[in-house]
Amino acid sequence: MAMSYIWALLVGLSLVCALAGDGGDLSRAALAGAGRAVELGISLTGSLCLWSGFSLVLERSGLRAGLGRLLAPLLGRLFPKAARDEAVLGALCGNVTANLLGLGNAATPLGIEALRGMQAQSGGDRASDEMCRLVVLNTASVQLLPTTVAALRGSLGSAAPFDILPAVWLCSLFSVGAGLGAAALLRRLWP
Repeated sequence: MAMSYIWALLVGLSLVCALAGDGGDLSRAALAGAGRAVELGISLTGSLCLWSGFSLVLERSGLRAGLGRLLAPLLGRLFPKAARDEAVLGALCGNVTANLLGLGNAATPLGIEALRGMQAQSGGDRASDEMCRLVVLNTASVQLLPTTVAALRGSLGSAAPFDILPAVWLCSLFSVGAGLGAAALLRRLWP
């Protein structure tokens, strides 16, 4: 709720500052920005459809369950309570798999499903340690194949949209390590 007020304040201040100058510049910039947003959305649609369809094929073919069995030992150590429930573990595995493939849009519903299952397990109104860890993992997002970023780079004319892979891997590992370390530290400081 507070972010809504902050956002409204920033938009209001921007409009006041723009109107203090030339109002024509504001309208031209708004129309140009809207046009570029539509072009970008259309250019990313194909890639998002492809990878979301791939995610659906994984689920319907049973490969998602296979990946779940493959990831279960690791996720069982990170989320021991959630791993006891097969539905929550399945949502966790799907979420992590979608993030590994760089499909943030496909990962979000699975992450929400996993969080709801974890909330039901904890039975409280506060976020459990496992819920916080899942949010950290989703925020840091380890990516083996950053498909959305590559699609964006390709739509903007990059000759080799996937040449960023080593940098993405390093950044992903460091951000997840730092996030999980911070979550563990904060859990010890404020139990």
